[in-house]
Amino acid sequence: MTATSTSFQQAAWRRLRKNKGAIFGLVIISLAVLVAVFAYFISPDDSSFANRQILEIRTQKPGFRQSFLKLKKERLITAANIFTKMISGSEDKYLYIPIAGSETKGDSLIVQKFIDDGLSERQAYHVSQLDEQHPVVTKKFLLGTDGYGRDILSRLIIGTRISLSVGFITVIISLSIGLVLGSLAGYYRGKTDDIIMWFINVIWSIPTLLLVFAITLALGKGFWQVFIAVGLTMWVNVARLVRGQVLAVRELEYVEATRALGFSNIRTIVRHIWPNIMGPVMVIAASNFASAIVIEAGLSFLGIGVQPPQPSWGLMIKENYNFIITQNPMLALAPGFAIMFLVLAFNLLGNGLRDALNVRGRI
Repeated sequence: MTATSTSFQQAAWRRLRKNKGAIFGLVIISLAVLVAVFAYFISPDDSSFANRQILEIRTQKPGFRQSFLKLKKERLITAANIFTKMISGSEDKYLYIPIAGSETKGDSLIVQKFIDDGLSERQAYHVSQLDEQHPVVTKKFLLGTDGYGRDILSRLIIGTRISLSVGFITVIISLSIGLVLGSLAGYYRGKTDDIIMWFINVIWSIPTLLLVFAITLALGKGFWQVFIAVGLTMWVNVARLVRGQVLAVRELEYVEATRALGFSNIRTIVRHIWPNIMGPVMVIAASNFASAIVIEAGLSFLGIGVQPPQPSWGLMIKENYNFIITQNPMLALAPGFAIMFLVLAFNLLGNGLRDALNVRGRI
């Protein structure tokens, strides 16, 4: 049994590797996971939620460059350790003052503070107020800045965490509920099946977005509420699929053998049925992952998902969509492209898994 299972997995992996679309999707997903894990180490703005606001440089186009004076904050900021920085970033030690020019006079630095195009203000700072090593730095904003002067690229990178987290937790919740209810309905049949299928059909009849709205409003707006709301609406597909798979395999010889050996029903389901129906479940999990990303973006766009200043891609589109027809469309297009590529990657991977596991005719 183990040798057969191993050979099947090897054959499935060989078929998956031949699918260029699936491999492309797997590469995109792997890169997104790495970006999400090390977001604060690769982000140009490593402050919490990439929320460094510099209003003087708001709504700048991609490739914009600006010089800044690094002014010490009044209170002492301790450096974050590696673990803390990986989880939540680090607090800025300095205030970043945009400048148009600077010159040193004695123990003071005279700068022309940038206010707007063609407009500046002369200011002087004692050297003790500045960063000792690099008091003046020049930063390039590859994707420009938003309406609050925040780096779009940094918020796009940190926002990857939100999308992947929503997808991951949604899949966990939907698989947990769907596997249990679908297995019980398919294995026990009879009244158990009737009751569970009635409940599934009731949930199925409610529009997904409307159900998400209701759950979100009941739980409140916020980070974790979105995870729970989306997860509780996507288990129905899993339950229906699992029920059909269990109905198909419950009469096979190996399941009959477990009954003859006196194994409990729970052990039969968990140890013997679930491993043999995981192929179709993996395919629908990939589809649910992509759907969860789109639903979360939609909720955030409507204002009932992730709340500011957390950088959700949907929230970024909401904050900047009005710039699409004005001078800087990249503010909204960048998160839109990010959603598109990540959803496409999961769909391609799901299609590749479907073909590799030979489940086309069974789902």
